[in-house]
Amino acid sequence: MNEDEIPFSQACENNKGYILEELTLAFAKLSHVLEIGSGTGQHAVHFAKHLPHIRWQTADQDDYHEGIRYWMARYPSENLLPPISLRLPIDDIPDRSFDGFFSANTAHIMQKNEVEFLMARINERLPSGGVFCQYGPFTQQGKFNSQSNIDFHEKLIASGRGGYRDIDELRAWAPKLSLHKIVDMPANNHLLVWHKS
Repeated sequence: MNEDEIPFSQACENNKGYILEELTLAFAKLSHVLEIGSGTGQHAVHFAKHLPHIRWQTADQDDYHEGIRYWMARYPSENLLPPISLRLPIDDIPDRSFDGFFSANTAHIMQKNEVEFLMARINERLPSGGVFCQYGPFTQQGKFNSQSNIDFHEKLIASGRGGYRDIDELRAWAPKLSLHKIVDMPANNHLLVWHKS
């Protein structure tokens, strides 16, 4: 991979520390987590290093795998697993006894039917006592929390993306999950901590 081809997200660098603080608490009793939409791989290498008790399984569309593998080679961890192919809803979430799921900055990029599929499958696959942490921008009761989020949502829609999803929508699509906590994060984002009891 050439230097100019190395995937890099400044947003990942900015938010990884804040997210890790919450994952350290939320994932304290878990052992096997699937990251849905690993993107550049920056989150995965950071979280796996600091959560050594968890086998961290990366996953994304095939186009992202080379970049994820680059970051894994640069910052290896024994508990960090190479990416598997995952493009919802074409691919299903693998049944590998995951007791946790993590996904960052995916719901507003995906189409509505794709997010609905994601929530429904986690609703079924997450075992009792499992945890799903979902990071990104969301609306609450149809309301945006900043003008910048309104502008970004409109930009996403104009570019053919799905746009922001409302937390009440997510609840409806995953009735077996309870929203344990909504954590306000930098840049007008949230971390949603879902439990299955």
